[in-house]
Amino acid sequence: MPLAFDSLSHGKIAFGFFNIQTDLLLLNRYFFFASDFCRLLVEAAGTIHERNSEWFLKGTLMEDERIGNLMGAIHGFDFRGFIGAVYRLYPFPQELEGFRQNPEGFRTRAVLEQLLPQYGSAVDIPVRLPLENNEAAISVYRFTRENFQELMAYVWLGGYPRWRDDRRPAYVEAMKEAFPFLLEGQT
Repeated sequence: MPLAFDSLSHGKIAFGFFNIQTDLLLLNRYFFFASDFCRLLVEAAGTIHERNSEWFLKGTLMEDERIGNLMGAIHGFDFRGFIGAVYRLYPFPQELEGFRQNPEGFRTRAVLEQLLPQYGSAVDIPVRLPLENNEAAISVYRFTRENFQELMAYVWLGGYPRWRDDRRPAYVEAMKEAFPFLLEGQT
């Protein structure tokens, strides 16, 4: 479930997984795959001390009215927009014990890649690491180092409700290897 995170540029913003059967993340109006996000961070870690500090993340930008109602979709009464379409395909589990982020959510990617263009526009999302003053940015959203680390820790943990069986996908493990000091104390 997406949570509210602090940003320097926009105050509190929504970030996170919104459906346990996918590895799609949302950042306000942007949607991108966690696997791509983690791979970008791994690539960035290898060159972060060089002059190139900007990378691009493939994603989808949606207008607010095209996104849908997360709580309505979770509770099964409002299936409008992209989130509603995803919940029609992958409904909220009947039993609360089943509410765990699927470490194999990347397997739904092909289905979501067919659905995304119906609701938004494909975009290259600039990611800048690090900026002056020890900041990072995803598109227009600027973060302190600590706030950006919180986004990474959220993905590491599997968001809320955490990874099923405490099993993480390989791309999440690779992110931790690339930035071990960023995730200290996160289990």
